Amino acid sequence: MNRTPADHRIPTGVWVLGFVSMLMDISSEMVHSLLPLFLVGTLGVSVAAVGLIEGLAESTALISKVFSGALSDYLGRRKGLAVLGYAMGALTKPVFAMANGVGVVVLARFIDRVGKGIRGAPRDALLADITPPGIRGAAFGLRQSLDTVGAFTGPLLATGLMLLWANDFRAVFWVAVIPGMMAVALLLVGIREPKRDRPHRAINPIRRDALARLGSRYWWVVGVGAVFTLARFSEAFLVLRASQLGVPIAWVPLVMVAMNVVYSLSAYPFGKLSDSMSHRTLLAAGLVVLATSDLVLALASDWVGLGLGVALWGVHMGMTQGLLAAMVADTAPSDLRGTAFGFFNLLSGIAMLASSVVAGLMWDRFGSEYTFYAGAAFAGLTLAGMAISAARDRSAA
Repeated sequence: MNRTPADHRIPTGVWVLGFVSMLMDISSEMVHSLLPLFLVGTLGVSVAAVGLIEGLAESTALISKVFSGALSDYLGRRKGLAVLGYAMGALTKPVFAMANGVGVVVLARFIDRVGKGIRGAPRDALLADITPPGIRGAAFGLRQSLDTVGAFTGPLLATGLMLLWANDFRAVFWVAVIPGMMAVALLLVGIREPKRDRPHRAINPIRRDALARLGSRYWWVVGVGAVFTLARFSEAFLVLRASQLGVPIAWVPLVMVAMNVVYSLSAYPFGKLSDSMSHRTLLAAGLVVLATSDLVLALASDWVGLGLGVALWGVHMGMTQGLLAAMVADTAPSDLRGTAFGFFNLLSGIAMLASSVVAGLMWDRFGSEYTFYAGAAFAGLTLAGMAISAARDRSAA
């Protein structure tokens, strides 16, 4: 099929969703990068309690993703749920600034993560709805790139303000209110729901017959995404590895900044590339880069090795995260995209939790190097599984 020049132009709505994500990430990361220190140093909370709070918050976000995605399919509308989710996140920021006790912080963190869960699947489904199929890789890559800009801008801004204002946590939290509110306002005025070809018919998207319509191609993507995530544990282990290699504590956060800069710079180019090549081939290449990153980090003995491993980690994120989202959009029926993204995010999140637990146990029992060796081995096994699956598909054809 020949495409007109307009088919190659990323819709304005994709840019809007990208900047909305960026602004909210700046707001959230300004708070989240300082919240553990605020809880322990200002409110006197134990480190174990901080871990419990974070675990509860992230688990809540995972569960709410499925329900919000399914609800957006049932209603046939995505924007309202996305606005609700972003508004919940924005409105918690003043609560952190005014909190005088741990109970208020726990409630705010809970609401913030529920908001994240509510907005995720409808937002991704809305992006797929407004983007022509031939450029979905570029569109998801662009949104991911802008989102990641916020992920490293927020902590940098928080660090600068803490230095400027003599470690005044509450003042920084108040500043975080501004980009959060800007994100909600931009989403309200900058996005319109696409017109449908026919009237929407409300269906229950989590009934067996509806889920059966998702099909084997979609579930293959979900399975690959979950297994892929098992090979890629939490980025917290990059920070721990940096500290172990002798990076001064004050500079350790720059490891995540560096990774996210590479991630941001690579997400859009690889997303665009995915529109013109085999998705499976690019995903396999991403696994190779992940395995290489793990091996480099396992063998690293100085800053040079650490920097190379972290950079490769960022490249693999840029190669794969937008690609997987585009693959979900391409394989799910349009009226079930919210549900599709919800289940994909849920299973990937569970896989991330499992892989991080295993990585932590290996770190404690065998040493940090074996954590990264295990990641490389799991990436290799995933690559082998993809090759076997591709061979079976060719023989079946």
